[in-house]
Amino acid sequence: QVQLVESGGGLVQPGGSLTLSCAASGSIFRFYAMTWYRQAPGKERELVAAITSGGITNYIDSVKGRFTISRDNAKNTVYLQMNSLKPEDTAVYYCSLPLGEHGYWGQGTQVTVSS
Repeated sequence: QVQLVESGGGLVQPGGSLTLSCAASGSIFRFYAMTWYRQAPGKERELVAAITSGGITNYIDSVKGRFTISRDNAKNTVYLQMNSLKPEDTAVYYCSLPLGEHGYWGQGTQVTVSS
């Protein structure tokens, strides 16, 4: 069983920055890709960024150049550095380990971008 715990969300002004963290339990973290999703009110959950076990990254177009996903396998932690935040980035952000039928999910952390 894998448990994921996100942290680092909050309220930030447009143009500001936040760094989200997701700590994973267990010993399998380093062998699998990790992902960050987000869900805004009234919208479907969308994949924001992904990182393979070897560190290859991918992003949705709307966050390219502003968000950076990274991982520290020694700490079983994946990060999402978010810069130049926009109001449309407001959402609950979830980390996920895509393993098994449904994957493993954290509880989510709220990010609100507003002046």
